[in-house]
Amino acid sequence: MLAGEPAVEVLGHRIVWSAALTLGLVLALGRAELLVGVFRDKKRLLGLTASALCITLNWGFFIWGVGHGRALEVSLGYFMYPLCMVLLGALFLGERLNRQQLAAVLLVGAGVAVMTIGQGGVPWLVLVFPLSFGFYGLLRKTVAVDSLVGLTVETMLLFPLALAYLATRPDGGALLAGNGGTTALLVLCGPVTAAPLLLFAYGARRLRLTTLGLMQYFNPTMQMAIAVWVFGEVFTRIHAITFACIWGGLLLYSLPRPRPAG
Repeated sequence: MLAGEPAVEVLGHRIVWSAALTLGLVLALGRAELLVGVFRDKKRLLGLTASALCITLNWGFFIWGVGHGRALEVSLGYFMYPLCMVLLGALFLGERLNRQQLAAVLLVGAGVAVMTIGQGGVPWLVLVFPLSFGFYGLLRKTVAVDSLVGLTVETMLLFPLALAYLATRPDGGALLAGNGGTTALLVLCGPVTAAPLLLFAYGARRLRLTTLGLMQYFNPTMQMAIAVWVFGEVFTRIHAITFACIWGGLLLYSLPRPRPAG
């Protein structure tokens, strides 16, 4: 719906309206002291600065990719993301998989490999999403901060740059020069952005990174469905094989673990 607007401008509105919404929630819920405490804590502030940069990269290329007719490529990137989460969990948090979970991950990996080979390689856009959001999840899991306060800090750190860019747009940019529908969509970027990230940050502090990663396959599945049914992109046999592998792996991962004999 906003494909006619520059991706950077849409990104700017995501940041500005998310910052306004989350700051309002923090104040309304009486968590202002927690917010100030994070800004006074250099270690946590540094971690959230890094996570803010990761999510900005993720948002920006997502907006650009969907707006330029590459929604299937974007969905492939998010299909790879849970594998990246499993790898990061093993490398940085010492998480280990049992045989059943390992088999599930390998099955999912086979599906992603099929799609990658079918598309003739892994394009650069695909790699941006698992790496940026994977490190975002890792940082949010390791930085001890309330989910709402953490997201508020992230968006407030980005807010000055986003506002400065929007303020220099000719004729006020899409917000003022566009019609009422465009204005409403840009303002809605705030709640549409903040709600899932708040839930993600809440879950990231309470779930194993590997579990959190595999659950993320719901996201690219929906993206691929929209790409095919709404945007009219072609769903091939390669996509069908990939889906079968991915959902088979999810089913295997979610099954009860066998109990040791005796």
